[in-house]
Amino acid sequence: MDVILKSQARHARGRWVCCANCCEMGLECPKVAPMRREARIVRWWSTLASSVLVATLLVVSGGAEQTARTAPVAGSTYLCSGYSGCRSAGYSDDGYGANNGRMYWLMYSGHNCTNYAAYRMIRAGMPNSRPWSGSGMAYNWGKAMKSITDTKPAVGAIAWWDRYHNGIGSSGHVAYVEKVVSATEIVISEDSWNGTFHWRSITRSSGRWPSGFIHFRDVKQVEPEGPTEPTEPEQPVDPPITNTAAPAITGEPQVGVPLTVSRGSWTPSPSSYAYQWQAGGVAIGGATGRTFTPTADQLGKTVTVSVTATKKGLRSATATTPATAVVAKGAYANVTAPALDGTPMLDEELTVVGGSWSPAPETITYRWRAGGKVIQGHTESSLVLTPKLAGKRVSVVEVVKGAGFANAKMPSVSTEKVWEGQIEVTTPFALAGKPELGEQLTVAPGEYTPADAEVTYTWLRDGVAIPDAVGPTYVTTAADLGAQITVSAALSRDSYLPPAEAPLAGLEELIRTRPTVSLRPVGKRRRVAVGIRVTAPGLGPVEGRLLVRFGTKQEWVTLDKGRARVVFAPVAPGVRKVRAFLQAGQTAYGAVERIPVRVLR
Repeated sequence: MDVILKSQARHARGRWVCCANCCEMGLECPKVAPMRREARIVRWWSTLASSVLVATLLVVSGGAEQTARTAPVAGSTYLCSGYSGCRSAGYSDDGYGANNGRMYWLMYSGHNCTNYAAYRMIRAGMPNSRPWSGSGMAYNWGKAMKSITDTKPAVGAIAWWDRYHNGIGSSGHVAYVEKVVSATEIVISEDSWNGTFHWRSITRSSGRWPSGFIHFRDVKQVEPEGPTEPTEPEQPVDPPITNTAAPAITGEPQVGVPLTVSRGSWTPSPSSYAYQWQAGGVAIGGATGRTFTPTADQLGKTVTVSVTATKKGLRSATATTPATAVVAKGAYANVTAPALDGTPMLDEELTVVGGSWSPAPETITYRWRAGGKVIQGHTESSLVLTPKLAGKRVSVVEVVKGAGFANAKMPSVSTEKVWEGQIEVTTPFALAGKPELGEQLTVAPGEYTPADAEVTYTWLRDGVAIPDAVGPTYVTTAADLGAQITVSAALSRDSYLPPAEAPLAGLEELIRTRPTVSLRPVGKRRRVAVGIRVTAPGLGPVEGRLLVRFGTKQEWVTLDKGRARVVFAPVAPGVRKVRAFLQAGQTAYGAVERIPVRVLR
């Protein structure tokens, strides 16, 4: 830092203090500049003497070879200061003085080099959204946009200083290139934090030359072949259009609700306009018209529009609207309430018809109610009226959903009570046939109303349904022995409930088989031996007891695997009959057998 700055040189309006930003940007107070030039003469002699001394010491000591640095030649000249001061001197701020209360590219508003540079790029036609992610500090601009950054100055480019480059401090610095005088001299306009607006002329040899130039939207590119004589700075070739009233967005910031942007006011009147909508500071692809309808992608974000005005012979300019409130969820509007089509009778089907919404929802579900209670697990558009719904009023609520929209619902009008009749049996059903193994049993249908009701049968063995026995007839089997056989009649008809009690018919007796008793008597002297065998269809070996009589004698015998033997003695000789009586059981009827036999003397 120059000695004269450290001493806080005075001028007519007071003390000029070396503040951080002034030092970082290498600015000079115009009224102190004459004093600085006097000081440079003293510093030059001091520098020369020091250089000679250092060179001598290096030669004597044999140290590493170094090049002595001298103070930079003055080459950073202020052309004007302040918004009004520069305008009075013929140097434009391109409207920034009237619009510096807003943030551009999310930079701090007011006097700020980055906010001013962003403003100039937006005026050149870029959207009000930072073209990179990451830090917005000035030192990061050239690094973030290295693909379009080089060392060639151009009108409309951004002059960029990295941190600590040529007297710049830790924050870096950016400015707008107004004119390229030569390859070694440029004219810039700039604003600075805690400072003010300037136009400045910089030469490459000044020690203040930028680190590089960022070519966002160059006005023209000048590449002189060699140094030229400096000339007075001049305005850009094409004067800009000026925005006098910012554009504005009208409409409710809500998903599905159209927004419209006004053009704002400009001078002179533009010949055409271009629009770019942004959400959360990021451009929305394809949203380039005067109207835009937010979708679920914009939910929870603010919306802005950059309006670019153009006119032949003038430099285009861009103004951005104030941001809307964050976009809220959309609301579905019911156009037609849902209705129920169908007859509210048992076994009939009701169907939802007529419901319509704006905009059209993504999904529609239904909540059915009967008697005011939700029918659980049923969300389809139709409902079959089952016996559980008999006597109840039925209604439905249509529920619509969609991304970015609040759920909405609309109930239907309730039906009349679901009507139901009931089948009545006037003459009971009966069952005909013998309760015997292998016999066919037949249902004798009763009488019922309505007479066209459909009848189905289920045969039961001791109250349990017999598989596949569903007709009006049934032939008994061995499995039925000892069991009671009944038949249940089910009556059904659309819109009718079944009878209060299902008809049931049965046989009073159990199903049994008829056994056969075989006798083999052998007569001997004064005695008779009788062999007995009993068999029965559907049964294995018959068990039980038999009473055997011969004349006046009788014996009870127990069957063993269907066989038994009894002997009568002494008996009188002659011819008489042997009689056997089998007792009836749960599975078999009783049986009697008689056979004559001769007893010897």
